[in-house]
Amino acid sequence: MRKLLASAWVCENDMTGYTFKKKSRLREFLGEKLIAANAFVALVAIALIFLFIFKETLPIFTNPEVQKEAGISRLLFKQQFYEGREAKWSWQPNSDVPKYSLMPLFIGTIKAALIAMLFAIPLGVGAAIYSSEFAPPRLREVIKPVIELLAGIPSVVLGFFALIVLASWLQKTFGLTYRLNALNAGIALGITVVPVIFTVAEDAMTAVPRSLRDAATALGANKWQVSFSMVLPAALPGIAAGIVLGFGRAIGETMIVLMASGNAALVSASLTDSIRTFSATIAAEMAEVVFGSPHYNVLFFIGTLLFVFTFLTNLGGDFVLSRLRERVQGRTR
Repeated sequence: MRKLLASAWVCENDMTGYTFKKKSRLREFLGEKLIAANAFVALVAIALIFLFIFKETLPIFTNPEVQKEAGISRLLFKQQFYEGREAKWSWQPNSDVPKYSLMPLFIGTIKAALIAMLFAIPLGVGAAIYSSEFAPPRLREVIKPVIELLAGIPSVVLGFFALIVLASWLQKTFGLTYRLNALNAGIALGITVVPVIFTVAEDAMTAVPRSLRDAATALGANKWQVSFSMVLPAALPGIAAGIVLGFGRAIGETMIVLMASGNAALVSASLTDSIRTFSATIAAEMAEVVFGSPHYNVLFFIGTLLFVFTFLTNLGGDFVLSRLRERVQGRTR
């Protein structure tokens, strides 16, 4: 006991004898301004990117010549392109009668993203639950880096895998008519989304206080009951954040859907039909489009839609997260 008191007294004297260096007002001022400038530069960069994209979109709203070929009504609603035929949505910008309907691209984008989320959410959340609650420490040290390593695989490699291996396997197993389709592209997209959901969800579950687990265990709950009745509800805001981020990744992914979806702009509810997405359309056609043409302006309009859609998705996700935090953790003032 005397040794402990003596060591505590020595530590206290050492701490009281220590003096911090005097702050340099100039260095502190420069540090604060540098941090503020970095944040400001990021905001300005995002604003300039949006302004550039929107500037190239303006002719669709202001130029009568462009509006005759690619006006808003022609982009959003069914059109009768030939006399005597039914009005329909069609994307064929390089035909004799250019067609710029965006509905086939929108349906393809949503189908690929939804399939990706249906594939990735159970795997990502399930792996996060196992890693944080059930896996031994040594196994956890292996699982987490391996799953996160998927995020470092180039999307073109996953697209090539889906094009050569996954598409052939799905067609042989399920007897699909089209080898490259929404299902193939969605599963490949889901592989890229899994590490996003897993990382955020696993961190959220790990951050749940140990006292909650101990209290539930003391009341007689087993590991499954602790995980699903205590940890999972407490980590729900973080899990939802991972799902929102994963959905944004699936919407904006380009190379995988460009290589594995078939790139056919079809209006179909079937998950086994080929699709064409917004991002794949921009990647496939921007290099060959005539500068300043209606086709050029429509591609930038698609980029604007992606930008706005991603922004609204993140904004809606933040709103849902704030509501979940209030419900789970209580409102903070």
